[in-house]
Amino acid sequence: MVPIQTTFGALLLAGFLGACASEDEQGTAWLKSAETSVRAAQASASDDIVIHGEIGALSVQEIRESLEQPGAHEPFIPEAPLGITSDLAQLIPADNPCTPAKVSLGKQLFFDPRLSKDTTISCASCHHPDMGWGDNAAVSSGIAQQKGARSAPTVLNRVLAAVQFWDGRAASLEEQALGPIGNPIEMGFSADEAAEVLNGIEGYRIQFERIFGGPATPDRIAQAIAAFERTIIGGGSPYDYHIEAKYFHDLGWDEEDETPEETAEREAVLALEKQHALSDAARRGMTLFFDKAECSLCHVGENFTDELYYNIGVGFPSDAPDKGREDHTREEKDRGAFRTPTVRNIADSAPYLHDGSAQTLRQVVEHYNQGGNPNPWQSDRIRPLKLTEQEIDDLVAFMEQGLQGTVPRMKPPRLP
Repeated sequence: MVPIQTTFGALLLAGFLGACASEDEQGTAWLKSAETSVRAAQASASDDIVIHGEIGALSVQEIRESLEQPGAHEPFIPEAPLGITSDLAQLIPADNPCTPAKVSLGKQLFFDPRLSKDTTISCASCHHPDMGWGDNAAVSSGIAQQKGARSAPTVLNRVLAAVQFWDGRAASLEEQALGPIGNPIEMGFSADEAAEVLNGIEGYRIQFERIFGGPATPDRIAQAIAAFERTIIGGGSPYDYHIEAKYFHDLGWDEEDETPEETAEREAVLALEKQHALSDAARRGMTLFFDKAECSLCHVGENFTDELYYNIGVGFPSDAPDKGREDHTREEKDRGAFRTPTVRNIADSAPYLHDGSAQTLRQVVEHYNQGGNPNPWQSDRIRPLKLTEQEIDDLVAFMEQGLQGTVPRMKPPRLP
């Protein structure tokens, strides 16, 4: 695989993901699409504003030219920001490498409402880049404004984990990509019906033939969307810069013996830490996060999640609770258990918890502080924390400010 900087980065600068459109052209097309979507949303009295790609704005000629750009079909490794330490090359399936052309196709599919039965819902409806790659709704809406039972989890950094969804029912991003398409409440199609629609659109038919060597199929749709999602990576928070600088603060670094190169490195690292400095409250909250508040028992590692499942008392007591993980495993011990979400860029992801029942991050901390809502299946990790009001404020400050890093920002693409 070739580095992103030498292939994908160059193509991105050349406008590949925008299918050769200039930034002004892309912006104009996106604005028209956004205004249309806003008007439609207001006309339907919906509280949700859905922004899709602009249908029909991407010409066949542009698609053909993009597909023949140098490096368009060369595998690349997505670039990891500061704080993400995994070898991403090991996390990308050998049978579905990322290429600029495939990622571009996946991005188009991600923002295309024609993958839903009534052409109103796209993947981006529930996972929008301007909403923390979620939808900022307590529970997500599908076709005909049907409501699901769970809040859409962010797709940020899902490349770091194999298993997907709140209950872990999808064993890969490819499997996850097809789930909403076939869900009667979400997109209301079947994967076969979606493939038939795409094969009837010349621009998509050309891309699938060139990228996969054949027409759109459910598996190929899934591979393209998953390839795009593997590039949605966030990091570079004040906490990450703080940790990088600890080497020079805490480990007895001897400035007298350093080389000019080491001096330059040290000064650069410390300057970045200062530029992204943690507030005093966030520093106090960081100590609580890893100590008294016990957050790091589950929110651990580079993505601040152990990717495991716990009943933390949300939705209890109830005569008919959401069974969570139990629906997948069929084991009662998993009742009410849900995957630990990342707290990276958590400030973008309100409301919180799997059912969206907490409007603020402070309410989430208060839930933990009281020891959850005890029930027969609650995790033994959940117990009263005895945090003071000031400590709760500081803990929230660390998560909202200290873990707020860079995330991919993008406009919905023009579509065939």
